[in-house]
Amino acid sequence: MEKTKKIILDERELPEKWYNIQAEMPNKPLSMLNPATKTPLKAEDLYPIFAEELAQQELNQTDVWIDIPEEVRDLYKNYRCTPLVRAYGLEKALGTPAHIYFKNESVSPVGSHKLNSALAQAYYCKKQGITNITTETGAGQWGAALSYAACAFGLELAVYMVKISYEQKPYRRSIMQTFGAQVIASPSMSTKAGRKILTDHPNYQGSLGTAISEAIELAMNTPNCKYTLGSVLNHVILHQTVIGLEAEKQMQIAGEYPDVIIGCFGGGSNFGGIAFPFMRHNIKDDTKKTRFIAAEPASCPKLTRGVFQYDFGDETGYTPLLPMFTLGHNFSPAHIHAGGLRYHGAGVIASQMLKDKRIESVDIEQLDSFKAGMLFAQTEGIIPAPESNHAIAATINEANRCKETGEKKVILFNLSGHGLIDMVSYDKYIAGDLVNYSLSSEEIAKNVSKLEKIV
Repeated sequence: MEKTKKIILDERELPEKWYNIQAEMPNKPLSMLNPATKTPLKAEDLYPIFAEELAQQELNQTDVWIDIPEEVRDLYKNYRCTPLVRAYGLEKALGTPAHIYFKNESVSPVGSHKLNSALAQAYYCKKQGITNITTETGAGQWGAALSYAACAFGLELAVYMVKISYEQKPYRRSIMQTFGAQVIASPSMSTKAGRKILTDHPNYQGSLGTAISEAIELAMNTPNCKYTLGSVLNHVILHQTVIGLEAEKQMQIAGEYPDVIIGCFGGGSNFGGIAFPFMRHNIKDDTKKTRFIAAEPASCPKLTRGVFQYDFGDETGYTPLLPMFTLGHNFSPAHIHAGGLRYHGAGVIASQMLKDKRIESVDIEQLDSFKAGMLFAQTEGIIPAPESNHAIAATINEANRCKETGEKKVILFNLSGHGLIDMVSYDKYIAGDLVNYSLSSEEIAKNVSKLEKIV
């Protein structure tokens, strides 16, 4: 593999099934709860919000493999399989004995991994006869992906975009509008949830939790309309497992197997997408000792400093109660430029994995993340999304440890997207205008103390 930098599979190698890790977890995630009754959630409870097949996938803990519909696979073939790349330039710059690989999800039509689930969710909505869908978006990658997918399947889409990102990232908004979506800055005056938040906090710059509340409310009050989500939930992460399943085949061609797998972490979709197909081998084979590291922002540290507790996935309380690591659904995140990672909670599968010590978590300061992204751009020629910079920073830290110990480890990380529409944030970093944000233990304790104690 010394002479080969990039491994690209033929589209005929595209997975035919998604991998459902819930079915093979020794300790299943705790049940999601109906917030009104506090009883375990049933798929039918989700039908008013989600397409029925997505609701069934969400709670499926029995089927290890779930077929990818041919209509979705055909659209996947427009950009998949994505390349696995050996980061020789980064290795050389670090002087590390580690072998560093990255899965390049930035080559999708919208520049990120998000399209893997957007196409699936739009397909299932169309199949059910749904005409309108709603969603939220933080940095805009998910909104852009779902706009493309809605256009492909002839659906009308309304996107609530976190207000700070709406202002920081106008070109992502333009991408959504180009594909025909309506984009609303959140919080807005168009929903009851938004009006209440703006009344209580007139200058509030928004959060993913707020945008989710608005999108769900609109879906529930619009005929023939369903809500879609870009991360956190089990069915979203299920669709993202095409990443890891492809990477498995590509690592075999490379003649290596990862000792460490890293992904940035907001709600868990790109992390689970690359990690869970490999984690099944750890679960089944005690000799497999791959480490899995979730890299989150230090300003939104639900995995590293949050509590495991039942909590809502949105700010208003429209969602089911989820057993997850959380900072509290009313947590107001700092205005970092990695907008896709500014979420208060973690997906229930990843939360259970963290409880069981099957995954690790690290927090990355904003300035360290951009420093890592600059080095990656200069050595590998790809400008990463601010979110992906967190995975790169964690990868550099691991590679530097190998340099100190002399260990020749194989590190694989997910490059979840490119940053070509995030250049304002790079401008600010280069100009010295970005800062780190501190979050005290007292602030976290005060916020999570407001949660209803169910576990």
